[in-house]
Amino acid sequence: MNWRRLEIFLEFLVFGVVMGIFEDLIAITLVTGQMITLRTIIIVALVAIPFAAFGELIVDKTDLFNQNSPRKKKKKKKR
Repeated sequence: MNWRRLEIFLEFLVFGVVMGIFEDLIAITLVTGQMITLRTIIIVALVAIPFAAFGELIVDKTDLFNQNSPRKKKKKKKR
């Protein structure tokens, strides 16, 4: 596993979750006009986490496992 890619993936995942939560809270406030409670934040976070992970893994095609890493190739014996 490439640790640098995992680090980048987690950075973007956290950023996506935080931005998703803020975006959803703003939309809820503007549409409903209700006050934001802790329960609302928890529900919004539970919705934002899967969408952020989906965005990173599928849409951005994040490859956490370095499949194209250079491997030792066997040398052919000369006859």
